[in-house]
Amino acid sequence: MANPKSLEARQAYIDQNPFEGFKIDDNSILGKLSGRHACPKCNKSRKYFCYSCYVPISELEGVLPTVKLPIKIDIIKHKHEIDGKSTAGHAAVLAPSDVSIYTYPEIPDYSGENVVLIFPSQHAISISQLVKQENYDCVKNSNNSPLEAVPKGFNPGTLMKNVLKCGDSITVDNSNKLPITKAIFIDSTWNQSKGIYKDERIRKIPCVVIQNRISQFWRHQKGSPRWYLATVEAIHQFLIELHLHRWGLNPNYKGIYNCFTEIALSEYDSLYRDSANAYNGQYDNLLYFFKHMYDLIHAYYDHDNLYAYRRRLM
Repeated sequence: MANPKSLEARQAYIDQNPFEGFKIDDNSILGKLSGRHACPKCNKSRKYFCYSCYVPISELEGVLPTVKLPIKIDIIKHKHEIDGKSTAGHAAVLAPSDVSIYTYPEIPDYSGENVVLIFPSQHAISISQLVKQENYDCVKNSNNSPLEAVPKGFNPGTLMKNVLKCGDSITVDNSNKLPITKAIFIDSTWNQSKGIYKDERIRKIPCVVIQNRISQFWRHQKGSPRWYLATVEAIHQFLIELHLHRWGLNPNYKGIYNCFTEIALSEYDSLYRDSANAYNGQYDNLLYFFKHMYDLIHAYYDHDNLYAYRRRLM
C-alpha cells in the first residue's frame, strides 16, 4: 500500500497540473463566446451545446474536435440527474457517432450484444482480465445469445472463461479486435446508480471496473471519496485502459501519469509500444469541455476551498 503522505503529495502536484500531458485541443474559442445561443434543433437557450439534443450551438459547428472511439458507449441517465450539471453530454457532443444517452427506465435491449457495464459490483472484473485473450474462451455463443451474468460467489481473479456461460458451439476470437462492442455507464449519484443496477435488464450484464483515479470534478457529492469520477472522466479512463491492454502505450505520452496511481503505473511498464496504434492521447479531447469548465471555475474559486476537492482521497 502506498504511503498516505506520498499519495497526498503526488495528488497535490496533480491538482496543480490536472491536465498535464493530455492532448486536448485549444479551447480558447469557448472563452470568446458571449451570452447564450439558440440550439439549432430545439431553439432553447444554451451556452456551448444543447444538453437535451447533444449538438453544439451554431457558432461552434465544425469548430469542435471530434473523437472517434473504438467501441460504442451508452450512457443511462437517471431521470433526476440535472442535465445542465452532468458531464455525460460532453461525450455525446464530442463523440456523436459513438455515444448515445438514454433516460432510465427507457433503455435499449442489450440481448445479443457484446456489452459490459462499468460498475463496481461484487463480481466485477478488471479491464486487464476482460481484454487478455488467454483470460477468456469465448466472446459470444454462436447462436448470438447475450452475455450472461457472472455466477454468484465469483472471484474476480478467476479466468474470464468462468465469467461468460458459453454454449456447446463456441466462437473464439483470436484476432486483435476487442472482446466487446459496447460499454454502458450510469450517469447519476452513487445512491441513484445502485437503484438502476437493481433492474434485471442491467443486472444481468457483466460488470467491469476501472482503476482508481482521483476526480477533478468540481461538483460536490456528499460522502463520496475523490475517486468517484464524473461521467466523462470515467469514460476517458475506461477507454484509455481498454486501449492500453489491447494496443499498448506510446512511451512519449505523458498524460498517463494523471490517470493512475504509482503502483498501477508500474503494472503498465510492459505495455509501452512504439507503434502507430499505441495510445497517444486519442481520446483526450473527450475532456475538451471539462477542462474549459474546470479552468473557468478555478478562475473564480480557489481549488482548496471547493468542497469537491476536500473529500478523502481513498
